[in-house]
Amino acid sequence: MTAPSPVKVDVWSDIVCPWCYIGKRRFEEGLREWGGAVEVEYHSFDLLPDTPEDFAGTPIDYLVDIRGVDRDAAIGMAAQEEKVAKSVGLAFDYASARHAKTTKAHQLLHFAKSQGKQLEVAERLFDAYFVTRSDIGDTENLARIAEAAGLDYTSARTAVEEGAFDEAIQGDLKAAAAFGIRGVPFFVLDGKYGISGAQDPRVFAEALARAAGESDVEG
Repeated sequence: MTAPSPVKVDVWSDIVCPWCYIGKRRFEEGLREWGGAVEVEYHSFDLLPDTPEDFAGTPIDYLVDIRGVDRDAAIGMAAQEEKVAKSVGLAFDYASARHAKTTKAHQLLHFAKSQGKQLEVAERLFDAYFVTRSDIGDTENLARIAEAAGLDYTSARTAVEEGAFDEAIQGDLKAAAAFGIRGVPFFVLDGKYGISGAQDPRVFAEALARAAGESDVEG
């Protein structure tokens, strides 16, 4: 008996998006509930394009200084996101996190994809930003994240410095526009089903089962 083909899951996300990391955990739980096989690929999305290249504050500072959000309101938003993150086993720390523009991080994600290590690097990038408070806008830090995932330090650093995957990033952004994606995370299953946001694991499990069932019928 031929094993069913894995469900292709395309995920548009941005590293500084708290709901993208929360959504990643909820998707993983939904995947465990469903119990089938998937092929996951991450795609670039620039959630906060107004972030300056040299921004040196926290995510709360960004909301206040760049977006004009009241500081108490920004702190309240961050506290709520930290609470939700904790419910899926993540320990966010907005008060001391280092906010950064994510263009270089997306370069690293595409480099990691070319080396078959994208999923591991994506997890390490999210952890670096939200948990260990590393500067993901710094080329040196990104190269070390790649090295920790088993990738070549020099090759990773060169790819990030030279913008080797500019075309791939632009391709992701154009594809997002074509799908009508205006916010992340956004999951596309087998090119058919779109799931917006950090949904309950059951939503992911049911959608995966439906996509897998249709793939089996078509096959």
